[in-house]
Amino acid sequence: MDDISTTPAPAETGGAGEFLEEAALNLSTSNVLPAGSISISRSARAYAWLVFALMFCLLLSDYMSRQALNALFPILKAQWGVSDTQLGSISSIVPLAVGVLTLPFSVVADRWGRVKSIALMAGLWSVATIGCAVAANYHEMFVARLFVGVGEAAYGSVGLAMLVSLFPRHMRSSIVGGFTSAAAFGSVLGVSFSGLIAAHFGWRWSMGVMAIFGLLLVIIYCFVVTENRIARAHPDEAGASPAQGRATLTLRALFLGLFPSRSVFCAYLGSALQVFIQGTLFVWLPSYLNRYWGMPVSKAAVVAAGLVLVSGIGQFLCGVATDWICRESSLKRWSMAIVYCLALGVLLAIALRMPTGNLQLGLLAAAVLFLASSFGTCGAIIATATPPAFHGSAFATLTLFNNVLGLAAGPFVTGVISDAVGLQAALRWLPCAAVLPLTVYLIGRWCCLEEARRG
Repeated sequence: MDDISTTPAPAETGGAGEFLEEAALNLSTSNVLPAGSISISRSARAYAWLVFALMFCLLLSDYMSRQALNALFPILKAQWGVSDTQLGSISSIVPLAVGVLTLPFSVVADRWGRVKSIALMAGLWSVATIGCAVAANYHEMFVARLFVGVGEAAYGSVGLAMLVSLFPRHMRSSIVGGFTSAAAFGSVLGVSFSGLIAAHFGWRWSMGVMAIFGLLLVIIYCFVVTENRIARAHPDEAGASPAQGRATLTLRALFLGLFPSRSVFCAYLGSALQVFIQGTLFVWLPSYLNRYWGMPVSKAAVVAAGLVLVSGIGQFLCGVATDWICRESSLKRWSMAIVYCLALGVLLAIALRMPTGNLQLGLLAAAVLFLASSFGTCGAIIATATPPAFHGSAFATLTLFNNVLGLAAGPFVTGVISDAVGLQAALRWLPCAAVLPLTVYLIGRWCCLEEARRG
């Protein structure tokens, strides 16, 4: 058996394991659901699904507003004369803000009220998107994009927490999976619609339409979703105040919960380094297709959106394959992460050095199937190794790593390299970046073995 125990080794933690278990127990006692809460009235269940639909659409708006600008890079470069470094920065500032602000904003939302916080966040990113539409230069666009990121910072975590409270425990996996899938669809819609609208009405209307869509959803949300209705939809869970659900938790206990072993740290870091490649491709593919394939902006946006969709399908398939092959074995999950990352690096290296044409496009599609595989492997490793009471904070930590070291760093660094040697040469070096997560995965697998032997 190569199943790996996730209990920290006594040699590493001493009495910290008991301390951590006690803290986790204190936190988890407030999350136990009464047995009667699974039985929900028909009207309450219908309302829960209505809220789910609205939250799903808001997450669509979130990612449409975030990704729409990527399709407009060729237009902005020609109109404003900005460098690729500047283009990369106005893309990277959004995930950077999300990564830095996710944890503090989530804490504030839990105390102030999730319903009000979600309305405020969605309204802010929509108004900020209007700011993008009227920006007159790079600096104004950068500030507007910063506020897009501020608005989007905690929506995913806060929205998911609210949805989980509306549905029975046995439906949580379906709700989480369904809600988060809106990110991939929103990215595709944002890039493709942005390019098409820009081709017919101008780039400012591309951002304007995204903003109008978001504001309409906010208005509907404010009429439909209230704290009282949420409480009535699932009174057994929602009746408790946020203060009742909080327990005193020291920084030491939190740190031990989030980083119980070296292998878990490797999972955070390896995922972020692989997301570096994902963030780069998602941002720069429309420009690459426009500059080197000679595609018009609208067509380049649609083709790039198609590759993003393939990546989303691959993310799901890699997760299913990993669960089917690995079962409960953390060691096998590390092996799958290594295989996926190796396949990504090799296929991407071949594809980006091929001449433009259908063969290159086919190889790119094959490569991006493995682009987001780290979510299924590293996410499962982290969930298995950390106490259930810390899972929310653990995934927020993973989000921080992925956004700061991956989605924010990738487009910016590639933009800097592109200014020096050209975008095509910069992307041809991108597969070398796969060596970093591959190395971390190998170290993580070795740490996992060592922790199992000591355990």
